[in-house]
Amino acid sequence: MNPLRREPAGFEAFDMLATMVAVVRPDGECLFANAAFENVMRLSRRAVERSNLYDWFVDAVRLSDTVTGVARNAYSSSRFDALLRRSNQPQELPLPVHVIVSQMDSSENSSEDQVLIELIENAQQTRQDREERTLDQVQATKELTRNLAHEIKNPLGGIRGAAQLLALELAPTAMGPELAEYTEVIIHEVDRLQSLVDRLLAPHRHAQVVGDVNIHEICERVRQLILVEYPRGLTIKRDYDISLPDFRGDREQLIQAVLNIVQNAAQALQARMAEADPQAPACITLRTRVARQVTIGKQRWRLALELHVEDNGPGVPAEIRDRIFYPLVSGRDGGSGLGLTLAQTIAQQHQGMLDCESEPGRTDFRLTLPLP
Repeated sequence: MNPLRREPAGFEAFDMLATMVAVVRPDGECLFANAAFENVMRLSRRAVERSNLYDWFVDAVRLSDTVTGVARNAYSSSRFDALLRRSNQPQELPLPVHVIVSQMDSSENSSEDQVLIELIENAQQTRQDREERTLDQVQATKELTRNLAHEIKNPLGGIRGAAQLLALELAPTAMGPELAEYTEVIIHEVDRLQSLVDRLLAPHRHAQVVGDVNIHEICERVRQLILVEYPRGLTIKRDYDISLPDFRGDREQLIQAVLNIVQNAAQALQARMAEADPQAPACITLRTRVARQVTIGKQRWRLALELHVEDNGPGVPAEIRDRIFYPLVSGRDGGSGLGLTLAQTIAQQHQGMLDCESEPGRTDFRLTLPLP
């Protein structure tokens, strides 16, 4: 047996990197893969290390020639762009990566040639930049919303009180019954605006009640609530990683955040539910995974949990895709545009992040929360 498989401790430092790293022989046999490689490929390290790395690439010839050249010392390193397959997601498009192939000193316990391959997602930096912009924009929007809500709240109380007094003054007069309808409209609309303002301020009004939280208990609670609301035509699948540990957080706030996300998905599926097509049923999948070496905003976390809420609906309209976490932005008639905003706010209060990938037939909201 290769000594690297018995004692991979010499490569432990590679697990601290956010980029994918593999150590291979010139023939492509994988001797070591780091944690980031496991995470991206959605495979265990053992499964990766039993494979041939060339099998994961769309154009294996170029990688093979490069690795051979580096192993023979024709050049010390080489860089190029390539497409990486994800084995257990054949329906997904290949992942564009930048490949860096470098020489390595042979192990003291082995005389065989070893080559270091580093893979950097081309979209990784773009995604991090987008997340940082989103966090900054949401923070600015949150402050504006809070200030605006407070400014609106005080006049609303005065308007409602004046309308009630006016209704009392009109009651004894001949025109009272006819004009009462107008005062009722004023009071009703003021109450509606008051409710909207209360929802905008809700995440900031109450202090967090922090305790041990299990993400799967939250998912099961939300699943139960949604199936009561949509008893027919909707399937909610579970795909849980039961190894995920508990973490510290506000259970009720997190239930509300996940409920808002799942309700948003269910509402997007209403047309499909109405069709009741057994060949293409309305489906929401709750998927939990562990992620390693995750950057959330500008902070690095060794471990994080990812909750994916995936639906097979029509997707988020392209014109609002970049603004769905802003308040009062909704792709649904009659929607308040607050559900995802509040979910993002709650995620940030837990040092986490909510993002979305959407295309027709597949929308995936990902809630990322750091783990201890």
